[in-house]
Amino acid sequence: MGEILGEGARDRGDPRGRGGAGAGRHIGVSGPPAPAAASPGVAMESAAGAERRLTYEQHKETADWLLAQTSHRPSLAIICGSGLGGLADLLSDPVVFDYADIPNFPRSTVLGHAGKLVFGTLAGVSCVVMKGRFHMYEGYPPWKVTFPVRVFHLLGAETLIVTNAAGGLNRGYEVGDIMVIRDHINTPGLAGINPLTGPNDERFGPRFPAMSDAYDEQLRGLALAVGKELGYARGLHEGAYCFLGGPNYETIAECRFLQQLGADAVGMSTVPEVIVARHCGLRVFGFSLITNKAVLEYGTREKANHAEVLEAGRQAARKLEHLVSVLVERMRSAGLA
Repeated sequence: MGEILGEGARDRGDPRGRGGAGAGRHIGVSGPPAPAAASPGVAMESAAGAERRLTYEQHKETADWLLAQTSHRPSLAIICGSGLGGLADLLSDPVVFDYADIPNFPRSTVLGHAGKLVFGTLAGVSCVVMKGRFHMYEGYPPWKVTFPVRVFHLLGAETLIVTNAAGGLNRGYEVGDIMVIRDHINTPGLAGINPLTGPNDERFGPRFPAMSDAYDEQLRGLALAVGKELGYARGLHEGAYCFLGGPNYETIAECRFLQQLGADAVGMSTVPEVIVARHCGLRVFGFSLITNKAVLEYGTREKANHAEVLEAGRQAARKLEHLVSVLVERMRSAGLA
């Protein structure tokens, strides 16, 4: 039986785990021997250090190895964030891989990140689901954080759904609300920290990809319509997500500054993956679960805390799983997946 564990809240790691419900295969050391996976120790080197970027051929090696282990041919890739820990339980005929057994794959180092890649079918759509993402605050350079996205592209995926837990900057947002991501602010990117820096391989995409349409308008509209049908309209929004490096939560001055920039929510993931997905030509949809409200006033005892984030994610889990599963079904009916 394949094991599916819940992913971390605020994309930091969540100690709760959830057992997979499907009678799936768990791929360990079976099949052709895999080259040694990238170890956390190596990954912790600075982006400017001695570690070499993985080549197109190494990305393809990983994709080919995975395709040889499963009959699933995913058209949709999903990166699970907080609140979607049970999404993989909805997959039929799941096949589960440990990151440690996949050639060239990084390792999850954050407590509670399962470090598993799950293939299966959701609402009639062949999917690959990432259980445990990678973050820059773990010490991974941006190109390694986004390594799986390029592998998904080579697997044949045409659409990427990204999810995260985030702090609410918009004063109209409440804990437990869902924000469909309309746009993002890449603050590390403003300082030149970007997964696309360095030599460009045209086999992945162009040197200068546009990001003005990063989040697919048609999928955003479909998600908002589905949310309203399911009765989530009151807590459903559309807004801009701001990416910070973390791992500390934001200061009050930083939150006020981000508000002035036009950000509605803030978190520590997602944007690097979106940039690389769009570079590869994937259609992208994303949403944030608001798991805490940003502290915007001095003299208050309120402050962001991990326990609050975990509890908000737990309470909203079923709503988010239902929203995504129905969205995928509508995507299939509309020919979008």
